Amino acid sequence: MTQLLQQAFERAAALPQEEQDRFARLMLAELESEERWAELFSRPESEELLEKMADEALAAHRAGLTELLRTEEM
Repeated sequence: MTQLLQQAFERAAALPQEEQDRFARLMLAELESEERWAELFSRPESEELLEKMADEALAAHRAGLTELLRTEEM
């Protein structure tokens, strides 16, 4: 276990039980999500789909249909 992960778990252990459970559910959901994305991206058809989506996004940008993302406003 890394030092940072150990630190996170130590801080979580100091929380009330309800907060610990919420933290645990969040962590488990995040891990499951990462596993699902990894599985989806490993499929042969995902490369073609991502390439198609990228082409569509570039075409929309070239057509002037996109806007600059202003992160300072977030």
